[in-house]
Amino acid sequence: MSFELINKVNEAQKKPNVVEVRSGDTVRVHQKIKEGAKERIQIFEGVVIRTDRKNSHTSRITVRKIASGVGVEKSFLIHSPLVEKIEVVRRSKVRRNFLSYLRKRSGKSARLKNQNFDRESVNDVRDEAAEAEEARLKEQAKLDAEAKAAEKAAEEAKLEALQAEVEARHTEQ
Repeated sequence: MSFELINKVNEAQKKPNVVEVRSGDTVRVHQKIKEGAKERIQIFEGVVIRTDRKNSHTSRITVRKIASGVGVEKSFLIHSPLVEKIEVVRRSKVRRNFLSYLRKRSGKSARLKNQNFDRESVNDVRDEAAEAEEARLKEQAKLDAEAKAAEKAAEEAKLEALQAEVEARHTEQ
């Protein structure tokens, strides 16, 4: 295979618009989770401690957060179809790309110096396909809830009819 063909396939896998994420940013990653036949969006918020291969289709960020006193790290492929959206919540001034020293620290020593930035302009990356998918999931959930409510109402009406029939028989005797 030619190198141009491989590059063409790799570029086709990339998302057209992604947020510029750096080490030290506090991000909110919206990830699509599939559980059986259901799909939902789960949000993972933490500090980016590593960015890898920024210009590649395999670009990755490692996000760390403290959950119940335990450090949790998760790696996300930025161009993965399972990653719906990445929001930059806070930007910090750091001088490294790999912030592994944060693993050993907790409390005040793990703080990063805040940096002012324009949050709206950084996060203003619109992906129409992702927004359409999110709207579709919400609409599907709404339709499922309506169908379930209608089914429950029909079941209750059936039970009420049976109860009325039983009461009518009881009063006859």
